[in-house]
Amino acid sequence: MSSLLSRSYLLRKMLGFAIVLAAGIVAIQMLWQRIGVGGPAMSGALVGGLVAAAATALGTLPVLLSQRLSERTQDTLFGFGAGVMLAASAFSLVVPGIAAAESLGAGPWQAGSIVGASILLGGALLLLLDRLLPHEHFIKGVEGPQALALRRAWLFVFAIALHNLPEGLAIGVAFAGTDPTSAGALATGIAIQDVPEGLVVAAALLAVGYSRALSVGLGMASGLVEPVGAVFGAAVVSHSAALLPWGLGFAAGAMLFVISHEIIPESHRKGHEVYATGGLMVGFVIMMVLDTALG
Repeated sequence: MSSLLSRSYLLRKMLGFAIVLAAGIVAIQMLWQRIGVGGPAMSGALVGGLVAAAATALGTLPVLLSQRLSERTQDTLFGFGAGVMLAASAFSLVVPGIAAAESLGAGPWQAGSIVGASILLGGALLLLLDRLLPHEHFIKGVEGPQALALRRAWLFVFAIALHNLPEGLAIGVAFAGTDPTSAGALATGIAIQDVPEGLVVAAALLAVGYSRALSVGLGMASGLVEPVGAVFGAAVVSHSAALLPWGLGFAAGAMLFVISHEIIPESHRKGHEVYATGGLMVGFVIMMVLDTALG
């Protein structure tokens, strides 16, 4: 009986949190529009980033009720997220980036070179942050300078922030430089993969010894970098149309770095490569269909 009461209480808490979260997103959107900062692009970027953050928070809630995820399930979800991000990089960022460069007068070779260079710059920045910021992977362990002097919880937060920053940048750049339908498709795809990502993050924190409440709290907090990155990306690209192909390519490069350096290695270390690869392919196809159907 006490177990049923406890589960009922947690369900009510989850429902209440979801209602408050939705109301908060609506309120922030209305306030942002009332102030009129940055116009529709900035407003769309903020809302897109908030929706992604809400999706991450939503994904953490089952950890309050369920047992720990199996390692195979975690790796499958990691692969799914990698597939969504991979398709988003290609169809929502690289292809529009080349088109944007060509619309500014660049030839095919020059447009490809601009986006290619910006992809490398995005990856280089993430590599620099990876080297400078102390953080801890769920499997690889501690990395970065002075990492042992920090609490492990914050090391996880740094790692998750490095993971989510490119997603926020991609949302912001898309709203500032592409049509609203395509930007919405990108934000939708990222939000879809943020739900299992939030679940995996919270479950992984639980698996290494954190309490359920702290695991869920840190998982929710991990998504907050996305609206910040979205607004920043939109603000930069909105200043000049010439920055659009560079911004799109930069966001794609940052996402590609995270896919290759973080997600795929994490999903292939425990012997579940087939499941992780299957998840990647399913995620890629879902994001591709979203992008081509809505864009």
